[in-house]
Amino acid sequence: MEKLISIRIAAMKESLENVGRFDPIRARERFTKKFIPEQTTLVLKDAEVIGFYVLLAKDDHYWLDHFYINPAIQNNGVGSAIIEQIIDRASEQKLPVKLCALKESRANNFYKKHGFKLTHSEEWDNYYTHPHLTENFSG
Repeated sequence: MEKLISIRIAAMKESLENVGRFDPIRARERFTKKFIPEQTTLVLKDAEVIGFYVLLAKDDHYWLDHFYINPAIQNNGVGSAIIEQIIDRASEQKLPVKLCALKESRANNFYKKHGFKLTHSEEWDNYYTHPHLTENFSG
């Protein structure tokens, strides 16, 4: 779990600093309170954990609760490959994917680039939905 905490803190540091809320102790506590190992998918490169995500199946959508890649590994296509797999999985089930991202995070641009649409904003977060992909075969 320590590796995951360090990845999360490193990935969130810049965004939280941008809104004046970076506190590594608070970040650790928030994560450990909600962490459920059996719902966590590890992202590995050469047998080393470089990231993770939690995709929760709800009644009418998937909720992407956490998605962090080690900042040293970011911008090389790993995150894009994973988010496309998540979108494909949800599409197979004909369900949208929903998530939230801190307002000042670069993650907002990442999600928009991958087809997520802003649904609403709250004090600190933006909420997004990626509708399920369907093909119309009727002529």
